[in-house]
Amino acid sequence: MLLALLAIAAGLILLVWSADRFVEGAAATASHLGMSPLLIGMVVIGFGTSAPELAVSAIAASDGNPGLALGNAYGSNITNIALIVGLVALVSPISVHSQILRKELPVLLGISLLAGWQLIDGSLSRLDGWVLLAVFAVVMTWSIVQGMRGTGDPLGGEIESELAAHPMPLKRAIMWLVVGLVLLLISSRMLVWGAVYVAQGLGVSDLIIGLTIVAIGTSLPELAAGLAAVRKNEHDLILGNILGSGIFNTLAVVGIAATIEPMAVESSVLYRDWMVMMALTVALFVMGFGLFGGKRMVNRPEGAILLVAYVAYTGYLASTVISAARETGLPPVL
Repeated sequence: MLLALLAIAAGLILLVWSADRFVEGAAATASHLGMSPLLIGMVVIGFGTSAPELAVSAIAASDGNPGLALGNAYGSNITNIALIVGLVALVSPISVHSQILRKELPVLLGISLLAGWQLIDGSLSRLDGWVLLAVFAVVMTWSIVQGMRGTGDPLGGEIESELAAHPMPLKRAIMWLVVGLVLLLISSRMLVWGAVYVAQGLGVSDLIIGLTIVAIGTSLPELAAGLAAVRKNEHDLILGNILGSGIFNTLAVVGIAATIEPMAVESSVLYRDWMVMMALTVALFVMGFGLFGGKRMVNRPEGAILLVAYVAYTGYLASTVISAARETGLPPVL
């Protein structure tokens, strides 16, 4: 058990570091190849911060642990909205200015509804996976077209200034791209092995481990990006990263996992985890659009509500782990 816990800790640390190197190298390489700063921000960086979720879920599904893959995707969405947006809003209220973000909020809401509809029959088939990937391709195309038209959006200027301030030679960019990708796969393998071993030892499903430890760990890049954006007062970058990650997790991460290994889905995923994810998405939608007479922002009281919701949800999952550990006679290490 100790070795598995060490593998989880080391895997998470290496995963976050390698994901950062991968995204940095990919962004610099894309810049050298002539991609516009806006598209680098939306495609490479925006979705690249979800590389840990993708790597972990793909390896988990290929190893025959699709529950870990699904828990990682949904758990990351819950963590991103409730923990990260809530924490960032407490530090500095988040305003919603960008037209692109106000268009992506309804998209994320619709995608979440699609995910719930697919869970009703208690399974995710390969066809479900291909449907998710097809929708992802459409959303990506739409995002790129909208981004190219939205010349007034601040995202492109921010990325352009970042690339200009930290130039990277092409050879070094490619090196970090390759090194980051290799270490991303190695760390994901370590994390999946440790998570599955701990889950089996405690007598809980790998879904629970995916929803908690793995989801928090793979969401660390989004947290780091959010806190960095707070210091620069770039609110659109904060929500843009969270929305992009949510779209990527729900469509691409789950889609790839389902196409690799179709999975039977516990009823609790629909009535507990998806419901929480959906409720948080609706809450973010209401806050972002300033419904009920409020401003288009996530203020400090709303951030506190999101954090309370996250603590309550995670506390419930933790109680499940503790109960399972007691039944197996093991100390509740998690």
